[in-house]
Amino acid sequence: MRHARTVAFHTLGCKLNFSETSTLARLLEEAGYARVKPEERPDVFVLNTCSVTENADKECRQWVRRFQRINPEGYIAVVGCYAQLKPQEIAAIPGVNLVLGANEKFDLASHIERLVIPGEGGHRGRGEAIYSPIKDVRSFIPSYNANDRTRTFLKVQDGCDYFCSFCTIPLARGRSRSGTIAQTLAIAESIASTGVKEIVLTGVNTGDFGRAHGEDFLGLIEALDKVEGIERFRISSIEPNLCSDAVIDFVAASRRFAPHFHMPLQSGSDAILERMRRRYDTTLYADRVARIKSLLPHACIGADVITGTPGETEVEFLKTHVFLRIIPVDYLHVFTYSERANTTAVRMEDTVPMATRRERTKQLRMLSSKVQRAHYERHLGTEREVLFEAEEVDGSMLGYTDNYLRVTAPYDASLVNQIIPVRLLGINGDGHVVGVVEESLARTNAHGQLATAN
Repeated sequence: MRHARTVAFHTLGCKLNFSETSTLARLLEEAGYARVKPEERPDVFVLNTCSVTENADKECRQWVRRFQRINPEGYIAVVGCYAQLKPQEIAAIPGVNLVLGANEKFDLASHIERLVIPGEGGHRGRGEAIYSPIKDVRSFIPSYNANDRTRTFLKVQDGCDYFCSFCTIPLARGRSRSGTIAQTLAIAESIASTGVKEIVLTGVNTGDFGRAHGEDFLGLIEALDKVEGIERFRISSIEPNLCSDAVIDFVAASRRFAPHFHMPLQSGSDAILERMRRRYDTTLYADRVARIKSLLPHACIGADVITGTPGETEVEFLKTHVFLRIIPVDYLHVFTYSERANTTAVRMEDTVPMATRRERTKQLRMLSSKVQRAHYERHLGTEREVLFEAEEVDGSMLGYTDNYLRVTAPYDASLVNQIIPVRLLGINGDGHVVGVVEESLARTNAHGQLATAN
């Protein structure tokens, strides 16, 4: 082939995007491209975009300009959620050569092969946008990232049928869909053969897995629990109305599924939840949290929260703040509401000033720091198993416990990609739990010099 031979990727947004970027990279590698870092002046740049925040357009333009500075002759392709929502706007950005929608992005290799002009790099005219109406997006393409031999994010579901008033995801990714349990098992077994120890199950509405096939999420996790070679499964996110008693009970009984639940809340006000068109109320959410903690007192529970949606008065915000203080959640992902085109919320009255939204976000992020610190402190002096990662930082290595404590320990190459019992001693200045591997602890005890945390 005479066309471009090197490609670099940059991913914005969620874990789902990262898993899909890895799949796109494998497809291009199969087509003869070598994957390199963006700073290595690749022939082709691929930007995988997000549409969740108000900064989608700004971030897209910034990265296109950055790619152009690195290699003015480079060919720039844009995919992802923002590419489906605003294909023509992105195609008009100077430097963008190709924009692919949700139905077309997995044909990236063939589109690049067709459009790249040998020896001329990216063309200089308006970019080409190739996309279909989102209602036509029906196929499910499984994806997983393969550049981390410790942990893999496996996409088991895509799209969403909920149409919450603030959300563009159904417009960007289409209706809810997934593969079958058998298909997902085959991928998990393939991942296991690479030596990966942990699989994180991800999707847009993960708990909605399998409806089109007469299957469900409980059946999926029951089947995955039997996959040999994977020592830990983690559910990245699940809606509270889909986090059933049966799902919670199974995770509590499983030796492989991590005691970690991330359940979007969005608001602690029932009035705001109704305006958002969420499918639960605070009573159901509190019941889910209570059941998890009753069966798994050491479990980690995370929540998504949005501040400043239309109609969120100071009283309604305070209801959220109080609710998050009285239920035992362990960290928050806090988002500031931003108006998104073609959503119901953008047409609502009672808009909250942006300054107020950001102040409320600041308050909830402070609360998140406090509850996460308390979650960490509750486990000091205990022993938990940590899956250590390969990166060495100033003589230390990092890993996660099953219940999502970020742990640091002295670097030891023999511990990489191993799940090891670790004694949790304290919390350092970076907010990580300082751990001592039990074998090291035994050695230090033998010399009467027990390590202590900073």
